[in-house]
Amino acid sequence: MSEGETERKRVWKTPPGVALCAEADIADPGARGFVLQIGEAFFHGFVVRKDGVVAGWVDRCPHAGFPIAVELDRYLTPDGNLILCGWHGAVFEPLTGECRGGPCAGGRLTPWPVAASGGIIRTA
Repeated sequence: MSEGETERKRVWKTPPGVALCAEADIADPGARGFVLQIGEAFFHGFVVRKDGVVAGWVDRCPHAGFPIAVELDRYLTPDGNLILCGWHGAVFEPLTGECRGGPCAGGRLTPWPVAASGGIIRTA
């Protein structure tokens, strides 16, 4: 970090009931990243929509702790079937977070509770 720059504090949970976006804002299959400010700290997560179901995940690979996407909102493989860590190639089931291959095989993503109701995706 350069002089005068401070490290941003991270948190790993969010309060319930925070509106994130309209359900229709995320393709099916699709994913979208979110950064929420919680007090002085920041939460980084992403929501996957697949087969009409939404699931939320902390945006952190269990292998090395990096964010999953290398490019904004590019969380899924091109066919939309799996979540792909752009750094080391680990692949995860979109609705369960289970690692199916790569350096963290047998691991899983950290869940971020979200729910869709009335066309709006909110933290749960």
